[in-house]
Amino acid sequence: MIFFVCFEGILLITLYKLMYVGMNHGLAKMAVDKLEDLFTKMEAKKVSFGTEENFAHYNIEFKNVSFKYEKDFVLKDLSFTLDAGKTYAFVGSSGGGKSTIAKLISGFYSLDGGEILIGEKPLSHYSEKALTAKIGFVFQNAKLFNKMSLYENVHLAKPSASRAEVMDAFEKAQCNDILEKFPEKENTIIGTTGVHLSGGEIQRIAIARVMLKNPEIIILDEASAAADPENEYEIQKAFSNLMKGKTVIMIAHRLSSIVNVDEILVVEDGQIIERGSHAELMAGETKYRHFQDLYAKANDWRIKE
Repeated sequence: MIFFVCFEGILLITLYKLMYVGMNHGLAKMAVDKLEDLFTKMEAKKVSFGTEENFAHYNIEFKNVSFKYEKDFVLKDLSFTLDAGKTYAFVGSSGGGKSTIAKLISGFYSLDGGEILIGEKPLSHYSEKALTAKIGFVFQNAKLFNKMSLYENVHLAKPSASRAEVMDAFEKAQCNDILEKFPEKENTIIGTTGVHLSGGEIQRIAIARVMLKNPEIIILDEASAAADPENEYEIQKAFSNLMKGKTVIMIAHRLSSIVNVDEILVVEDGQIIERGSHAELMAGETKYRHFQDLYAKANDWRIKE
């Protein structure tokens, strides 16, 4: 199911082509061949799950992990460990593999080599239910479900939760001002005429969803990139509440937001080339320092412009 979502856009485009090719047999055959190729790839990358429900601890270890989307490897023999209860930031150029690392920890794809362990057991040993319960993520393109209320959009993360628990998640995710915008508050239906949420507001609702779920491992992939200035401060406060006592993996381009994390890992060409605190990495002639210098120059250029 998770892997199918990754193909959904391509699949729909191909189906639309089938609908409109009419009597053109050649185009129809090409569309069918495309679908068959997609389904073959889906089957090859299908994630297999085990039956283990319990985690001894939440340390994460990559052991000689290799992964490719098509023909070229994004990660090759990658190894590193992350300790439970700490906050980590992965930085690097676009296409370097940092977002792929986040997706693999989430169990989105099967590997082409090596293994990923949580609590000293491979991901494939755990049940899908166990992984879903213990790993939460907020992606840049967080989505809300239309024709469902704000309350229902959060409650679906934990169907057994009480109303008090859902409202507490809204509060901790700094969503109270969002609810106050609408007469129906948390019962406001997404997609209704006049109901508009900014990218930053959608992010906060998505954070409330993860807050209610209360996972042990949290992945924030470009999670504040869609935020407007008015929402960014509220999102950072929500993150502070969300991250307490958790193992947190941040994938971010806004380098100003990661200076206080426990460790920064610099990813280049699918490998970890540097690792340390902000102060440690800024002390030498490092790739990370180069990124920070470029980031500072870009911000200075915007101000002068």
